Amino acid sequence: MKYKNIREEELKNKVGADWFKSFDTTEILGNIDFTVFPKQDNLFGRTPLLWAEAKTGDFDVTTMFVQLILTIGKARTFDKTLPPAFIGAFDFKKIAFVSYISIQDIFYLNDFNWNVTPSNHETKEFKLIKDRIQATLKSNSYVYDYQTDEKDLKTFIANNIANATEASKIKIDKNNFIPIYLRWLEIVKPNIDVNWDDLKKANILDSEFYLADLFIDDKDTNKIEDDSSIRDSLFVVFQNQGYKIAKENIKQMFDATINLKNKETYSQFWKRYKRPPLVQFQDYIIERRDLLVPQDIRERKGAFFTPFQWVELSQKYLTDTFGENWQEEYYIWDCASGTGNLLAGLTNKYNIWASTLDQADVKVMHERIEHGANLLENHVFQFDFLNDDFSKLPQGLQEIINDENKRKKLIVFINPPYAEATSGNTIAGTGENKKGVATQHKTNEIFNSKIGNASNELFALFMAQVYEKIPNCSLALFSKLKFIQGTNFIKFKEFFKAQYSCGFVVPADTFDNVKGNFPIGFTIWNLDIKNKIDNISCDVFNKDGEKIGAKTFYGELPQSINKWIKKYENKSQNTIGLMVSSAPDFQHNKQLAILSKQQERYCFKINQHNLLPFTVYFSTRHCISANWLNDRDQFLEPNDNWKTDKEFQTDCLTFTLFNNTIQSQYGINNWIPFTEQEVNAKDKFASNFMTNFIAGKLKIEEKSEATLFNEEVSVNNNFPLQFSDEAKTVFNAGRELWKYYHK
Repeated sequence: MKYKNIREEELKNKVGADWFKSFDTTEILGNIDFTVFPKQDNLFGRTPLLWAEAKTGDFDVTTMFVQLILTIGKARTFDKTLPPAFIGAFDFKKIAFVSYISIQDIFYLNDFNWNVTPSNHETKEFKLIKDRIQATLKSNSYVYDYQTDEKDLKTFIANNIANATEASKIKIDKNNFIPIYLRWLEIVKPNIDVNWDDLKKANILDSEFYLADLFIDDKDTNKIEDDSSIRDSLFVVFQNQGYKIAKENIKQMFDATINLKNKETYSQFWKRYKRPPLVQFQDYIIERRDLLVPQDIRERKGAFFTPFQWVELSQKYLTDTFGENWQEEYYIWDCASGTGNLLAGLTNKYNIWASTLDQADVKVMHERIEHGANLLENHVFQFDFLNDDFSKLPQGLQEIINDENKRKKLIVFINPPYAEATSGNTIAGTGENKKGVATQHKTNEIFNSKIGNASNELFALFMAQVYEKIPNCSLALFSKLKFIQGTNFIKFKEFFKAQYSCGFVVPADTFDNVKGNFPIGFTIWNLDIKNKIDNISCDVFNKDGEKIGAKTFYGELPQSINKWIKKYENKSQNTIGLMVSSAPDFQHNKQLAILSKQQERYCFKINQHNLLPFTVYFSTRHCISANWLNDRDQFLEPNDNWKTDKEFQTDCLTFTLFNNTIQSQYGINNWIPFTEQEVNAKDKFASNFMTNFIAGKLKIEEKSEATLFNEEVSVNNNFPLQFSDEAKTVFNAGRELWKYYHK
């Protein structure tokens, strides 16, 4: 066997040298084992030719391809870079190829969990993909033995891999139009001779120029004249080697042709792609033009789709709340509608209103109406809900809002944006406030004094605006659950008082481009009844849409664990570590660590007098893993039983000693739980604090300023600490590791 008994890295090097020496095989792309690129660099970067899985044994070809597909799908590599012409798989005996396009549909499976470990061949996801691709591989793959098929393999590489860059142009479809846009931003946009600030003021974004480029043929001829719906949806068109504004109401502002600075650069870029997009994807690309909006603008506007499974579920909850005939009896206004998918499936178009910040989205909804969407064109309009005066609303909607009885029959049904003026990076000191996210709105000025820090959140501003401007209506919204649980929403809950009806929560990462491991809730509120928010119970659904239980989210809670630990602040200078204060919820547990240097923020000083209560704090916060559902759950003050439970105290100490990231390179390590003799250390430790503490050799103040060691809780100073059997097992295992290290 040609490559038998060698390691994977060596196998990859040999396959690269023996079969792909005229290419570049050195580039690393995520967790993909092996990549092939053309050696020649050019202005537009390099298109990958092959992504491959490598194995050192004699593997089933299908199994190798499944692992590669799961690796690509988990990282969504195809969203970050253009996919290759082929994917491959090889072991020490053989190599196989299949065209990427023949398997690409797999990456867009609905309700598929891509977060499994690709190398685990026993998961149901692995078996599902295997079943899906077996027939495709049987008819479309090419398998070569290195020795018996040497000539055929070389011919295949020469005729297919080597010529992939010269083969037919890349066809534009729903899977690659975003990566192409990202390259277009780098190469073509700077080449367009226009003042982008002026265009932005006119609400025309660079993506409209990209769409103008897409919908022409390779001779720069407009090829959509027979499709008026697409032609009419373009705000910019490309004609005679330049761009023209097609948006009627601002056409006169940019009457002249907008030229290219360098036509050769433009031409070279588009030589790589076949235009216009494939017919079956043209409507999709137009409808999802929101995906082409830069991320900072998307965050301000909330241009995110609500997944249809949650749209459908939310409408079921509306039916359960308002009755089977609710669409006949109630009015619906989505005042943050985007392109209107939250309203899909509703039947009574005469009772539905939809408004959105962007005129572009209004245009899309009007196009959808032409194609059968169940909405009225004059009920769909541009309106900035957080800034515009309500006198701008259509007369029919104003009549509903101004009539108390009709207003009680109005349901504001929204999925508002979740952006906030600060992020985790801001708090950590590595980022800046997101300028303009919430503070740019007039409502921020109006509500800041009424809802406090909650005014940094766009969804909270939407809630406050509905509450104040449309009193006594019903509010049904998707949102984070911060307004129930968050410590920044205490003032908000004094302002926003309503009766909770029902709701559900789902994982945030099921939403389009929403990152993070937290719940997004759909909740229904009757604003006519003024109850202070205390706690709410929501049904819980997993990402597959399966109901997995219910959860109560609490608003009014007892004292937090942070206030409790501050009782044990001690001014002693014999500090063995510091803890930065972090919010007392699961989301912030990742910030909770033992440090050696004072930070700019408040730090709790750890010493011999408060070590045990600190380890109770540290271990209880870390012993339960954070997940999407408990993200905002709060840690509360413990009852007093811990004070007399010695085994619990030493279990917490054990947990803390073996579950931290303390390193001597950042200062003296006072947390070593063993003596030099126990682990056969090569040198004396800089500190024996912890072993002395465990042995009861350190003097503990009977009463510190924190009143820790008073008559209710004490540490026996004369005898060693006693540990449970489980704790002893942890110590024994740790001791063996330390011995191994010191060898």
